Amino acid sequence: MKLPKSACIEPMYSELPFLDRFQAAKDDGFEFVEFWGWPDKDLAGIQAAAQKAGIGISGFNGDADYSLIDPSHKKPYLDYLRQSVQVAQKIGALSVTIHSNALGEGGLVVNPYNELSDTVKICSMYDMLLECAHIAEESGISMNLEALNIVTDHVGNFLAHTQMAADLTRLIGSPKLKVLYDVYHMQLNEGNLIETIRANIDQIGHVHIADAPGRHEPGTGEINYTQIFRALEELGYQGRIGFELIPRTTTAEAVKAIQSY
Repeated sequence: MKLPKSACIEPMYSELPFLDRFQAAKDDGFEFVEFWGWPDKDLAGIQAAAQKAGIGISGFNGDADYSLIDPSHKKPYLDYLRQSVQVAQKIGALSVTIHSNALGEGGLVVNPYNELSDTVKICSMYDMLLECAHIAEESGISMNLEALNIVTDHVGNFLAHTQMAADLTRLIGSPKLKVLYDVYHMQLNEGNLIETIRANIDQIGHVHIADAPGRHEPGTGEINYTQIFRALEELGYQGRIGFELIPRTTTAEAVKAIQSY
């Protein structure tokens, strides 16, 4: 089975103007692209560039300055999410990614909410995720809840483990609300990658790929991606594989590494 590939064109193809990255990704064999935030983007340009290249848009981040774990953020979080869904519908994106904490410049956690108990944080997430699921089902735009590493890139982020993310989406039970399993993040936080994937394959809606350490292309670090891809295929994973990685040298060299798998 050939798993459809998506290139994250924020860190990849950074040597090109943003709208030129769609055609470059298509030429390199990617079926989809994805990116991070949308407010700073030329949405009409994105729609035109994707259509011209004949490449799909897998998704982008659907939240920004608001946090699922802050009960006081419920209204602004959901209002912003609805805007993101409208953008996804406009440009033809299939999904949006959501997080427990607001992320600032460079992915830094804006507020770890140390003053809130874990009970409050979890209950707030569950409450808001119920609404997220409703929005996803009504709009047709899938939502993927992503746990992030708290070791190097996102210190202070609350949602750090696959089990918590999968428990929440499993309890809610919506086919449009799933987990984004980022192999790089989870190698840093918890390891035990294949067993974790196997235990939660029913909740994994999207997969992100980068090697650890360094967040570069597969083959540059310690993760055995041959076995990861084999496990996903054997378990019947039906989603896309998103390559959200920082090329160690050039995008062309990173693409060669990706194609070798």
